[in-house]
Amino acid sequence: MEPMGYKSLATPPGRTCTPGSTGMSRAPGAGTGKLRISSKLDPEHPLAPRAPIARFYTALVTGDLRSLQLLTERYHQDVNLVFEISKNQLEWQVKSQASYGLSGLWALEERLELSSPLCLAARHGHPDCLRHLLRRGADPSLAPGGEAPLHQACLGGHSDCVELLLEYRAQPNVLSERGTAPLHLCTSRDSLRCAKLLLLHGAAVELPSEVGGDTALHVAARHRLCHHARLYLRRRARVDARNARQETALGVLCGQAPAQDDHSLQLFQLLLNHGADVEARDESWRRPLHRACGAANAELVRLLLRRGADANAIDYDGVSPLGWALQAAASRPELRPHLTVQLLLNHGSQRIWPSAFVKVLKSCAAVPEVIEVLFNSYSQIPVSQEWREAVPQELFQQHRAFYESLLGLAGTARSLQHLCRAAIRAHLGDKCHCLIPLLPLPRALQEFLLLEPRGVVL
Repeated sequence: MEPMGYKSLATPPGRTCTPGSTGMSRAPGAGTGKLRISSKLDPEHPLAPRAPIARFYTALVTGDLRSLQLLTERYHQDVNLVFEISKNQLEWQVKSQASYGLSGLWALEERLELSSPLCLAARHGHPDCLRHLLRRGADPSLAPGGEAPLHQACLGGHSDCVELLLEYRAQPNVLSERGTAPLHLCTSRDSLRCAKLLLLHGAAVELPSEVGGDTALHVAARHRLCHHARLYLRRRARVDARNARQETALGVLCGQAPAQDDHSLQLFQLLLNHGADVEARDESWRRPLHRACGAANAELVRLLLRRGADANAIDYDGVSPLGWALQAAASRPELRPHLTVQLLLNHGSQRIWPSAFVKVLKSCAAVPEVIEVLFNSYSQIPVSQEWREAVPQELFQQHRAFYESLLGLAGTARSLQHLCRAAIRAHLGDKCHCLIPLLPLPRALQEFLLLEPRGVVL
């Protein structure tokens, strides 16, 4: 098909960018150049040769209502035409080492996207343009690119557009090509009114997505949208509904890494108030506690343990919450993973076998606080030369004071102070977290008993 409108690309299609070129600074999938638009307008249409397609597209994207009115009224522009939008994107292609000296190269690949005038106006949040198109007979169910205008409006949180589309009988439960309903695309705080409008017009709050089986409540949990979740629960969404992986909304929430200014704690409390099961297992037998430990989300770990979550539950692979916390420590040091380890041990978590401690050293050497908390949970544990070899020299130098104090215990007994701590902790068992703060002791000594790290071991 011969492109209509305009064609302007910064880099010619098919040109490759090797790792030494400027293309290396771009992330995979980054767009280059401008869009090329090809009208899918029927070539037999009497106005096709002279219809200003590029101006029509620009008016839709920018919300230029005056130009849009001019084009549709003077040129009788078809409001149900389909745009074929071509965009060059950088993609990493695997090539032979003999040909390129590397495992691959950056190459510009053409990606085509189909869209309609309604989809474009809804995506960019232009309700006036949307209203004009609908009055001119635009089909609210036309979804050439796999998503209807209603999907596009919800994804952008454009509630005025959602309201208009629903007034013109857009189907609130329409599924996209990927099997998602508009309610599944209400993923931002701005989309709360979109969700309310959809439910008001008959959207099914329990409708699962076709691929992952997520309900709207799962989506709200994944994006930590407390107000959305409250809305769905008021509409009788089942709090422990399962998706295709047998996850509940609580399990999905606990798998999210902590972030600033999110509503995870409020959402957690909301789900618990509606009867969410803290021990609900997914298809891999992982419980919310496993997920929170794997995400190094200490606050959710604390709340789960307070609600009676089993600190020693094992998943299908035999991994305990402590195992998940230790696995996460190396990859999420900025989240202070030692807090999660500390909480588990103070709630009676089984420790790892002493002979496996060297594996913790290898994986968590960059986070000495984790090493210290775990090491101090044993009354005695033999320190071997193998431990020194497990710590990379760079990390040893970076945390020299700690590792020298740790390795200095080889062949010696622990201090009397530590042995007293071990005896008290053994007596209190899994009640350390609640009984030690009640002891008539200075705060610093209470923290010592609760395994608060100090940067050295005694």
